[in-house]
Amino acid sequence: MSYVFGVGMSACPGKVGTGFPKKDMRQRKMWPAAMAAGLLLGVFGSASAIAADAARGKILFTQKYGCYECHGTLGQGSPVTGPKLAPNPLPYDALSAFVRTSNGPMPPFRQAILPDADLQDIYAYLQSIPPAPDYKSIPLLNDK
Repeated sequence: MSYVFGVGMSACPGKVGTGFPKKDMRQRKMWPAAMAAGLLLGVFGSASAIAADAARGKILFTQKYGCYECHGTLGQGSPVTGPKLAPNPLPYDALSAFVRTSNGPMPPFRQAILPDADLQDIYAYLQSIPPAPDYKSIPLLNDK
């Protein structure tokens, strides 16, 4: 087992590998608490306007940082690999707090690894993803 980001890992999640941290159940149960803390920071934290590049964020999300490997190319997530990030992502402050301090299956991405400018661009990309169309508007799904 290697230690990546100070977390015991069978392999690195993201672009390099496909493994997940091997942690005991106490640590896995802390993930909801970390998300709740992030939500509180997002609701009550500073909500400064972010000028970011969604096109660059897409490249960072799908190529440089490998976020898509767990969260899907459109941030749709999966019950097995990672939660849904888009459409309608968490407030930036909440997402940033979680990304920087995660102690669950996803290792924390400190600023030295994922600079604020890159995270802001990724967030702009997540905000740019439109919701899926209503199934009633898709003719193939409504043929009788």
